[in-house]
Amino acid sequence: MKYIQLEPQAGIAIIMINRPEALNALNTDVIFELSRTIDIIGADDDIKAVIITGVGERSFCAGADIAYMVNITPIMAEKYASSAQEVLNKIEKLEKPVIAAINGFALGGGCELAMVCDIRIASSNAKLGQPEVTIGIPPGWGGTQRLSRIVGPSKAKEMIFTGKMISAEEAEQIGLVNKVVALGEDDILPPSTPEGDTSKEKERSNQVAKILNKKLMEECISLARQITTNSFAAVRTSKMLINRGMDADIATGLRLEIYGWALCFAHEDRQKMMSAFLNKGKK
Repeated sequence: MKYIQLEPQAGIAIIMINRPEALNALNTDVIFELSRTIDIIGADDDIKAVIITGVGERSFCAGADIAYMVNITPIMAEKYASSAQEVLNKIEKLEKPVIAAINGFALGGGCELAMVCDIRIASSNAKLGQPEVTIGIPPGWGGTQRLSRIVGPSKAKEMIFTGKMISAEEAEQIGLVNKVVALGEDDILPPSTPEGDTSKEKERSNQVAKILNKKLMEECISLARQITTNSFAAVRTSKMLINRGMDADIATGLRLEIYGWALCFAHEDRQKMMSAFLNKGKK
């Protein structure tokens, strides 16, 4: 595939949106390839967790392709949004846990892509937002629905009505991202450049961004590996119960939880892992 890179490693699939010249914006070709990739991952029983990120250090995903949208008709716009929502819904419903490694911009459709992931980890230089109103449209790929469910309606309205970008730190404060990865004192950074030397300053900035992106991916892979050590049946069932319970009343959600809990007693993982736990305590 041209725009999607898929890198499997020890039970984890890393999906990379490969359109850095357009800040990894999702045109119709990228959407099609992403949908195919999710189908491939969904059918592969060896993959237990998924990480989605963007190629390069500047952008996770800048959202919809404005160069494509500028001249399309309402009918074409409806088809474009429907195809985008279809693949985002597919990611949200994927039985395997999905982690968004947010490197750089996650705007519009990019923020909407991040929101369908189960866990969102951002680098400290990330910027998130739903800026669609600044170009004459509302969010159309799930932003008006999912953002309010994650951060609450009031904050969602503020972000959507103003179209402003927020920092990774603010996104963590409002619960839009789970964790922010930043550079630490132990990180070996390139030496500072002479003041006024813009070319060397830019080169150093790029090098720092690469170090930060590497730390981000290491954090996401470590989290994915931690998840894959647990029972896949239990993780898969937990994801389904949380997602289904979000739009159900508490009584229905609790009844679903009982059914999901009991169903896992039929899986061999449960007996093996419980027995191992008991035997460990005897040692």
